[in-house]
This record gives sequence, structure tokens and C-alpha cells, in this order.
Amino acid sequence: MRRLSPLGDPSSALSPLLERESELAVLKAAFEEASAGRGRVVLVTAEAGGGKSALIERFCAECGPGVRVLRGACDGLFTPRPLGPIHDFAVMLAPELRERISGEAIAYQVAAALIDDLHRNEPTVLVMEDLHWADEATLDVVRLVARRLAGERVLMVLSYRGDALDARHPLRIVIGELATGVALTRVMLEPLSPGAVALLAQPYDLDMPDLYRATGGNPFFVTEVLASGDDSIPATVRDAVLARAARLSDEARAVLNAVAVDPSPVELWLLDALVAEQATALQECLESGMLLERGGAVSFRHELARLAVEESLPPRARLALHRRAVRALAAPPVGKRDLSRLAHHAESAGDPTAVLEYAPAAAERAAAVGAHREAEAQYARALRFADEIPAQARAELLEAFADEGYLTDMCEPAIEAAKEALAIHREHADLLKQGVALRLISRLLVSIGRTEEAVDAAADAIAVLEQLPPGRELARAYSNCSHVAMLRGNEEDTMTWGARAIDLAMRSGDTEALVNALNNVGVVEAERGIADGWAKLERSLELAREAGMAMDVGRAYINLTGVATVQRDWTRSDRYLTPGIEFCRETGLDAWVNHQVGARAESELAQGRWTAAAETATAFLALPPSDIVGPRSFALRVLALVRARRGDPEYWPLLDEALALAETAGQLRVSAPVAAARAEALWLEGRPGEIGAVTQAAYELALERRHPGYVGELACWRRRAGLDDEVPAETGELHRLLLTGNCVSAAERWRVLGCPYESALALAEADEEEPLRQALEELQRLEARPAASIVARRLRELGVRAIPRGPRPSTRDNSAGLTARESEILTLVAQGLRNAEIAQRLFLSQRTVDNHVSAILRKLGAGNRVEAAAKAATLGLAQAR
Repeated sequence: MRRLSPLGDPSSALSPLLERESELAVLKAAFEEASAGRGRVVLVTAEAGGGKSALIERFCAECGPGVRVLRGACDGLFTPRPLGPIHDFAVMLAPELRERISGEAIAYQVAAALIDDLHRNEPTVLVMEDLHWADEATLDVVRLVARRLAGERVLMVLSYRGDALDARHPLRIVIGELATGVALTRVMLEPLSPGAVALLAQPYDLDMPDLYRATGGNPFFVTEVLASGDDSIPATVRDAVLARAARLSDEARAVLNAVAVDPSPVELWLLDALVAEQATALQECLESGMLLERGGAVSFRHELARLAVEESLPPRARLALHRRAVRALAAPPVGKRDLSRLAHHAESAGDPTAVLEYAPAAAERAAAVGAHREAEAQYARALRFADEIPAQARAELLEAFADEGYLTDMCEPAIEAAKEALAIHREHADLLKQGVALRLISRLLVSIGRTEEAVDAAADAIAVLEQLPPGRELARAYSNCSHVAMLRGNEEDTMTWGARAIDLAMRSGDTEALVNALNNVGVVEAERGIADGWAKLERSLELAREAGMAMDVGRAYINLTGVATVQRDWTRSDRYLTPGIEFCRETGLDAWVNHQVGARAESELAQGRWTAAAETATAFLALPPSDIVGPRSFALRVLALVRARRGDPEYWPLLDEALALAETAGQLRVSAPVAAARAEALWLEGRPGEIGAVTQAAYELALERRHPGYVGELACWRRRAGLDDEVPAETGELHRLLLTGNCVSAAERWRVLGCPYESALALAEADEEEPLRQALEELQRLEARPAASIVARRLRELGVRAIPRGPRPSTRDNSAGLTARESEILTLVAQGLRNAEIAQRLFLSQRTVDNHVSAILRKLGAGNRVEAAAKAATLGLAQAR
């Protein structure tokens, strides 16, 4: 059997790209648009071995003179190196940008500098490959740069393995944002057809049907089988790769082994350190097609090949190579040490000393650029090797890990780490560190809804620290106690502990405690309608900004939007939402972003932008799992209410999960909105008799905590259920109008606040025809079918006969007669998503999606999904991607 030469490799940039002509044409067309100053983003996706890199390689090679190509890739390290792909092409950037990237600049600073560099240079192709392995900072840069390409001569090409993304992969969220905010083209590479595989197999004595069946048309698999030099078809790709490697000399296999132990491209100087006398052997590897060289570094053509070789290495040989890599990378001939790679090799070498030197340093570096999940993972790596170090040093690692866990929503493991640190401090009778650990534990506990435990830990922190002279840590403990009380809805304790914190913070000069306390007290005062409360919240934001306290800036934004949400002040809420979300994303504060995205969904729901609210909530629910219950509860509630108000199915499972989270949290701010949502769903279904039971506990808690907004909202739902409660003294003015029979005045107040649905519900309480007609018209405009049916029934009870049925606006406004949900699903069909993926994206059952797709095909007169997408694009109903 003839061995496949590099020129016969279907993924080689020098050979024809079989069945990739149309995809290459799409890339070239996108570049033409970008070259004219209309920047674009192209997503290239395929399974592992599907030919993404080969396609991109060919495209870049054919860009021609005068085009700058910046190309980098993410590495399959256990813990990704922050900004990895940007470091790959940093040598081609301006010196000041290179310096910024190599320093501690966070994502938005790197993105701003990169955009400036792109703006000042010739047409550019910016390639970032294998984003399924990307760190947070890289994803943030991708998101920020992509959003600013509109007027630039830049084509941004992003590749990833679709089979590597589960439903909660962070990259899915970035892709979702790009799909709605930039000029985007998708290139999805399908496996080769049987005909293409037969063409490749022609020179070889192989059974084509067996070859196709064994490889599934995967270009990399086909290439490796043909290149293996065996007359039979190997059982696995691993066997094919190893058969190919076996035909090399011993020296060349030694080079392969050295390159295999590093997921990053291996620099030539590093290869020299790993393998002696390797120049001729390296050339043999390159000529064989197993390795490729780019930019002074060598790598395997595909990660699958690297893994196959690495896994075949005897343990001792693999260990020796990792140890040599640690020694070489610790003293690179140029540039700074790559701490992430050092930590990776140190762990693989089983070297505790090296891990404990490099992993914490890599964590600090990652945290400095906003890659908090990578920082958490590096601290976790260090802790796996920290059993034998001094107890106090281990406690420091545990607390650093817990701090990062607080920022990334991974609070349960963080709590256990903080508790272990506390035990160490108690063993050493260190009261100050005990107090600090207890405050951290309290902060983590309240974040995940274990509120009563948080109260106890906060009190213990104060009891320990009050044994010492008053200082900054005690001020922070007072502030933490105020924070826990605020989240519980205990206004008196919030104010009491907050006042103590402010006093001691000002005396001790501690900005952190002052910022936090102003935030806590400001929330309570603002919710009471005290103007100074807003001033305190603004002051908290200002001080945190001045001090560079990113976490506290994020918290200030959260509470500014949160109070505005409770007060239904959507103008004020929206004023803080966009800058708040952008700031928290840019600084890597995932948990803070989650809070504010939940607030955005609430704002969109209240203002009648239900499709946007559902999209925001759905995107949030697709985020990686979080231990923090509040934001998820709000997203579940918003999505459930959109469905219930539209008359769509499958909202009770969402409300049931929200209820379970509310019961876990034990916080009024979580339980009251969920109880109100469940009451509304029952009312819309014509089951008012059950409302009293579902609202009782939250209503009593709201009365106990004297919260005017929650008391009033729940009292209104109980009144609609026919419960004859007295109007509570704690009721806010807005709900009091409705409860005292001033429904028209209440409706006008809701209208002024920009809440059309609540305004219509208030009018629906009237006993006269005209306000009921107004309510019906508004509800029909909103497509609120269940509520509209209730109002229509009331009109009929008054003897009104000419009741407008009103076609659903979304159906009336498009020529195909699609509903809002069908239009939403059609958009996803046009993007190439399968029914199962659509169901996962929209939190629907697959049967429901199947039914919607069948209806869409029928209404469009389309025979299949491709025809439906084409007709949708023609009619302007969805943008095919």
C-alpha cells in the first residue's frame, strides 16, 4: 500500500480541499465585505477532525499580499492560560499592546488596545481557533472586539468544536450574544461524502465502504488511516496514528513524543531542551506530515494525534519529558515565564514543589486579568499538592480558592475550603484570621441562600474580632452583618450594623467596609423612599471606582438596579443595567453579571418586551451551573410568566424549580416574587381558590419585614382570589390605590411607570365597560391571551356583545401568519439548530418544538427545514445563518 504523502493529505494547505469549496467561498466573501470597512465575524464549527484548521489554513494562505493575518489558538491545557491565542500573535502587534498583554491588563483593556491596533492597520484577518478551550479573559476579549468591528476592515474568524460544547459551556453564551449583536456568518463543516472518501482512497488498496464506515467521513480520520501504511483499516484513530508514527526513525519518534507532552505549540528552543540532536529528526516529522511548523514552534496537525501519541508513552518517559519541560520553561531564553504551562507540566511531573511555586502565581496572574475560573482552578491544583506544607500556608491557599469561588458562583466548594482554613486558624489560636475566615464563610453562605447559617457565621465573626482592638476587620464584619440582614429583609438590623460599620470604617480609614456599609444602608433607605438612600448607593459606587475595587463596583450596580426593580423605576434601572453588565463582564465577575442579567429580564418583562425577556432569561438559564440561587430563581420566574401570559405551555416546571430555590434561600427578595408569579399563573388558569395557600408564607414574611412593595403585590393577588384581607398598613402607595378601589388611577400610575400589563390588569378590576375595553385592547396587543379571555368574559357578564377578538399582533404582522413563538423557533431553525438543540435552548420539551416546526413548515408551504429557512429569509421573517 502506498504511503500518503503530505501533498496527498486532504487537510494540507497545499492540496485540494475536497467538498470545502463553498465554505472557502463564504470566507472569501466575508473578507470582501470586511475589506470594505464592514467588519464581520465568521464562526467555523465542526466535530473533532472535521477540517476547521485546514479550511482556515487555506483561506489565510490565499488572502494575498497587503493582508495582515493574526492567528492564534487556545490550548488543551488542564487549566487554560489566560489570553492564550492573543499571545500567539502578539509579536505582530504594536509594542505598547504587547506590553499590555504581557502585563496584568484585564479583558476590556486588552480588547480596547487590540481594536485600536486593528483600526490603525491594513485589512486584517483575526483568527482565534479552538475556542472550546478558551479561558474567560479570552472569551471576554472575543465578545468585546466582535461588538466593535462594524466600521473596521477586519474579518474575525472563530473556530470551535461543536461536539465539545455542552448546554452550559461558557462559549455558548458568547455565541448567543454574537448571533444578535454583530454581522455574523456561520460555516458548519459536514463530514466528507462517500464519493470524496472514495476519491481519496483511489490510490490505495482499501475497501472504500469499509473505510467510510470506519471513519464516518471525518477528514482527519480518513487521512490518518490512509497514511498509516497498513493494508487493513485500523480499529481506531489511535491505531492509525501510532501506525504512522511507527514508520519513523527512533530519533523522529523521540521528537514526536516531546511535542506530544505539551498541548501548546512547542517552541524550537524548548524542543532543543527536550530532545538532543533533533534537527534532522524534526525535518523527518515535518516531511511525514505528522507535525507542522508555524511561527518558530511545532505542533501536531490535530489534537487527536497528539493525544494518541501522548497516551502511548511509557509513564517513565512521559514523566521525564514533563520534568525537562519544567526546567526549561522556568528559564526561557526570551520573554516572561508562562506560568500556566509551568503549572501544567509541574502537575504532570508530580512535582509538589514546582506546583506550589507556579500554580498560585498562575492563579494570581489569571485573577489580575479577570480570568477568575482559571484562577480558581489553579488554586485547586495547588491544593492537591499542599498536604505536606505548613498549615498556615495551606490556609492561605484555601482562602484564596474560596475568594475566587465567591466570584465565580462556585460557592459550595469555597465554603468547605474556608471552613478548613478556619479550623487551621483555630488550631493556631489566631483570632484575627478566624474572624476573617468566619466573615468569608458568612458571605459565601448568604450568596447561596443558606441565610440562617450566614447569620450565625456573621455573629461569630464579630464575637471573635471584638476580643481584639477595633480595626478594619471588625468594621468589615459589622458591614457583613448589615449585608446579611439586608438580604434577609431585616431593615432594623441592616441600619444598626450598617451605622456601626460606617463609624468604625471612617475612624480606621477602611474604604472596603465603608463602601459595603453604604451599599447596605442605601438599599434599605432607597426602598423606604428616603432620597438619601440613592445618594448612599451612588457614593458607594463612586468610592469603589476610585479605589479600584471591582467586586464592590459590581455590587453597587447590582443594588442600584435591584432597588429600582423593586420600586418599578425602570428608567433608573435601565440607566445602570448596561454599564453594570459591561463592567462586570469586562472584569470577569460572573456572579455579578448573573444578578444584573436577571434584573434586565425583569425590566424587559415589566415593560412589555416579552420576547426579549424570554430570550434574556433563556440565555441566563443556559449559563454554567451556579450555587447562587437568587438570579436563577428570577430567570425561571420571568420565563415562566412570559409563557403563562402568552398561554404557552410548560411554565409550571419552571415555577416549581423557582419555588424550590426560594425555599432553600429563605430570603424575602426571592420568595415573594416567586409566590406572586405562582398566584398569577393560578389566576390565569381560572384557579383562584389556590392562591391563598401559595401566597400565605411569603405574605406573612413580607408583613413581618414591613416591605411595602411585596406586601402590596401579594395583597393584590389575594384580593383577586376573593380573600377579604384588610388593606395592610405596610402596603405601598401604588398597590394601595388598587386595593382601595381606585383602579383607573392605579392603571395610570402603572402606565407612567412603563408597565403596560400591570396597567391593563388594574383596568380589568373596573366594573365599567370603557376601562374593561381599554384593558382588553392592551392585553390583545401584548398577546396576553389568558388575561384577555378573562377580561372578555367580564365584558360579556356586563352584557357587552361586540367584543373584539383581535388577531394576535405577531400573527397579523407577518405574511406567513406565524406566532411569536413560531417566529422565534424559525430563527433558530434558520441558524441550523436541530429540534433537540432548540428545545434545550428555549427550555421546552422536544415534542413541543416538533409540533411548532411542523406548524411552521405547514404555514410556509415548505417541504423541509432548508426550504423553510430559505422562505423565511425571502419573507424577512428570520435571518438565515
